[in-house]
Amino acid sequence: MVFKRLLAAFGVGGLSIDTVVETPHTRPGSVLEGRVELSGGEGEAEIAEIVLALVVGVEDGDEHEGVEFARVPVASGIRLAAGETLSVPFTFGIPWQTPVTEAGGGSLPGVMVGLRTEVVVDGASDKGDLDRLHVHPLPVQERVLEALARLGFGFKNTGVETGYLSGTAQEYPFFQEFEFHPSERYAHDVSEVEIALVPDPEGVSAVVEFDRRGGMFSEDGEVYSGFRVGHAEADRLDWAGTLDSWIGETLRRHRELFGGPYPGEGEQYYEEEERGGMLGAVGGVAAGVVGGLAAGYVVSEIVDGVGEDPDPDEEDQPAEEEDAEEEDGESDEE
Repeated sequence: MVFKRLLAAFGVGGLSIDTVVETPHTRPGSVLEGRVELSGGEGEAEIAEIVLALVVGVEDGDEHEGVEFARVPVASGIRLAAGETLSVPFTFGIPWQTPVTEAGGGSLPGVMVGLRTEVVVDGASDKGDLDRLHVHPLPVQERVLEALARLGFGFKNTGVETGYLSGTAQEYPFFQEFEFHPSERYAHDVSEVEIALVPDPEGVSAVVEFDRRGGMFSEDGEVYSGFRVGHAEADRLDWAGTLDSWIGETLRRHRELFGGPYPGEGEQYYEEEERGGMLGAVGGVAAGVVGGLAAGYVVSEIVDGVGEDPDPDEEDQPAEEEDAEEEDGESDEE
């Protein structure tokens, strides 16, 4: 991005600034590296400050706006002689909750993240155009999205919305949501599935909303639930099988509590052998279920079981307690 016109407006004719990144491809939690190149103009120039900012396009109702959510100062107090050139290196830590713009080998529609250079000269500041960044998903995010595709959920859309999600360590007043058409197995019960995958340094918190179809004895409504996965578990789970079981159990528990139609028994629409590239226009990062996250009114036990093996010691414990009670009873009789 070049600011020749901008800086000429400040009375610094001919001075230009160009921001160059080593690669525009990045991931949440990684570091973006680059340099700011300055080229002096007709006379000496003083630049008070140069700042880089990350900007994301956010939906707020029917409006779309660019929201700045991270910034890094690059340099300050620069005096540049006529015709002098200067290259200033920078590193920019990409926040963990930066929205994903790429998946499945292509760009996602409706999501834009860009890097903007702001220059301050003589107390006045101006912001240049956005340099688009390509933010790829973390392994856990990728595995979840690919598993949904394997199960037959059709990608519909993704966007960044304002608001906060309960039960997550959300840093910013917005979150990214992925929308899917239901698979054939759940189409009679669910009209749409929306999932937010909120990462942090330890893992990813998933918040899932099922838009439930109404039946003869029930109304339309939403079912909210979720789960928590550690980055180290990204490649340790059978994601399609695990998510299919979790979705089925979540909806079953909700029907038991609040009523609604029961789906018929159907086959699982996925192939365990396939590993990647299933989304086409959607894609990911790293995972491993480490606990329960409950949002809304779905019972938290549904979440706690995802990806965890039962403890054989716990299964034997009730029998051991019964034996202890019988021995106490015999002692009392004596």
